[in-house]
Amino acid sequence: MLEKLSTSLKGTLSKVAKSIFLDKNLIEELVKELQRSLLASDVNVSLVFELSEKIKTRALKEKPPKTVSPKEHIIKIVYEELVNLFGKKSYELKIEKKKPFKIMFVGLYGSGKTTSISKLANYYTKKNYKVATLGLDIHRPAAPEQLKQLSDQINIPSFISKEKDSIKIYKEFEKEFSQYDILLIDTAGRDALSDDLIKELSSLNKKIKPDETLLVMSADIGQTALEQAKKFHETCNVTGVIATKMDGTAKGGGALTGAAATKAPIKFIGTGEKINDLETFDPTGFVSRLLGMGDLKTLLEKVEDAMSEEEAKDLGKKFLKGDFNLLDLYEQMEAMSKMGPISKVTELIPGFSQLKLPKDVLQVQEGKLKKWKFILDSLTQEELENPEIITSSRIQRIASGSGTTTREIRELLKQYKQSKKVMKLMKGKEPNMEKLMKKFKGKLPKGFT
Repeated sequence: MLEKLSTSLKGTLSKVAKSIFLDKNLIEELVKELQRSLLASDVNVSLVFELSEKIKTRALKEKPPKTVSPKEHIIKIVYEELVNLFGKKSYELKIEKKKPFKIMFVGLYGSGKTTSISKLANYYTKKNYKVATLGLDIHRPAAPEQLKQLSDQINIPSFISKEKDSIKIYKEFEKEFSQYDILLIDTAGRDALSDDLIKELSSLNKKIKPDETLLVMSADIGQTALEQAKKFHETCNVTGVIATKMDGTAKGGGALTGAAATKAPIKFIGTGEKINDLETFDPTGFVSRLLGMGDLKTLLEKVEDAMSEEEAKDLGKKFLKGDFNLLDLYEQMEAMSKMGPISKVTELIPGFSQLKLPKDVLQVQEGKLKKWKFILDSLTQEELENPEIITSSRIQRIASGSGTTTREIRELLKQYKQSKKVMKLMKGKEPNMEKLMKKFKGKLPKGFT
């Protein structure tokens, strides 16, 4: 996510941390490097200069608290001003108790509206809301069918029609909407904001009267983001932004700062192509990740989605006591796979980026875990619960069934035995799991202070 910007920012702050003297020249250099980093990531020019001026003024005038060194204080200032740039705080999309709560999606072609609708539908379905989708994109021929297919994947109804008038489609199904808690509405896009699109969205906005209007902006939108966001806002009163394709090679700064034009907060970011690759946007956690400080809150949310608190505590106790078996290991790997790729998860762990592990190391480990999952899928229930019975002949059978080698199976068994041995040696040092869970739940990383 914004890898070049992240690398550049970390490099800039590293120079500050390693410097012997902190003077005006160093602060000037810091500000110039920040400007270069942000402009290269398509952050709007006027916003960049406004940000850098604030950092410079604060760095030269503010006195650090007694508990913080001058260098740490400068880093803290950069952190705080970047958080302010990206929205100051998280704004949760509050679903009111009315049926249906209508959320209208607007944006240009290719921004990822339809995919974002399916992700948000999945997000709220998991929270036990009754969700439906409505297809009002009458210009892109494949749009209604795409919306239906994506809705079918998560088992929610989708209202689509072959009618070529979006207002008529809305009226056709209007009586049925009250059965649902949330209605997610897909609208038409264009290659650019044209007069006919503005007219259509304006008419829809008056008819639907949405409770939320979310502008979907792609990470590759560039410097035009600010102007486009303004026009969408003038047309249909944008209340929030979804920044999509934040996992790709695009610079991303335009989409993130485009929200400034509408004064509507970024509410979600798309971090991949899968249905679960949607995160609520929290500027503090986001900037923490950019600066290599991790994002404990998002990590905990991913853990909670992957397994319940009770399951996590129970599994944790087993591992700490050293009495886990391959079935427990299988459950742990299942939970990890739900959390996403290792490279994404490690970004969230405070301090992990400082290890500077090469990308290929994480990719190799991820490939190994996938193979281990295939192996565990090929084991019988008895073998999972009692790995000691796995003999050479059984290893041959498992290798054949999983499409792996006997060497890979032996490596997994060796890893399992070593982990169990280590955990047994630590048996007397078991922490109180309940206290540990309470201590970390909902906490945010605090920066470098």
